[in-house]
Amino acid sequence: MTERSELWQAAFDLIRTRGHERREQPFKLASGQLSHDYIDGKYAVDTGERLTIVSRAVAELAAEHGIEFDAVGGLTMGADPLAHGIAMVTGAAWFSVRKEQKQRGREQWVEGTRLQPGMRVLLVDDVISTGGSTALAFDRIAPLGVVVTGVIPMVDRGDVAAKLFAERNVRFVPLVTYRDLGIDPIKPV
Repeated sequence: MTERSELWQAAFDLIRTRGHERREQPFKLASGQLSHDYIDGKYAVDTGERLTIVSRAVAELAAEHGIEFDAVGGLTMGADPLAHGIAMVTGAAWFSVRKEQKQRGREQWVEGTRLQPGMRVLLVDDVISTGGSTALAFDRIAPLGVVVTGVIPMVDRGDVAAKLFAERNVRFVPLVTYRDLGIDPIKPV
C-alpha cells in the first residue's frame, strides 16, 4: 500500500491515540522481551464505531493485497473483536481458536463457524510481537484442511512474524507497523 487511504488513516489514528501508551518503566511482553511501548488493541476498538473503522480498514487492506477469505478468526482473545467486526463488514464467517480444548460437548478447538476443507481463511490478531499466538491458531486449524490465505494483524511490533509466515507461504500484511507508530521493534528471540 503506497498511498494510505482515509480509512487507513482513521484506523491508524484510533490505534495511535487510544491503543498506544508510552510507559516510563519497561514491562515484559508475552515474548519475554521488555518494552516501554504498550499497545492495547482491544481498547482501540472498544465501541462498535471504532471496531467498524478498523474492520473496514483491514477488509480494504485484504482486498488491496488480493487476500480472499470465507472465514476470519484467530486465537481467542486477541483476534475475537477483529474477527467479529470483519465478519460483519464483509459478510464472511467468523471463528475463534481456543487456547485449551473444550472439555465437554463437541470437545473442539474452534468455535463459531464450522471450518471445512478448502475453506479460505484469514487469520487476524490485535497485536503481534513474534507471531506465536497466530502461529498456534494456524497449527490448530491446518488439520481441518482450510487454506490460510493471509495474516493481517492490527499492529505488528516487529519483523519476526513476517518471516514466520513467509516460511509457511502465507501472506503477512499488517495494518499498522512499529514503523508507523515510531516505536522500537521486537527483536528475534
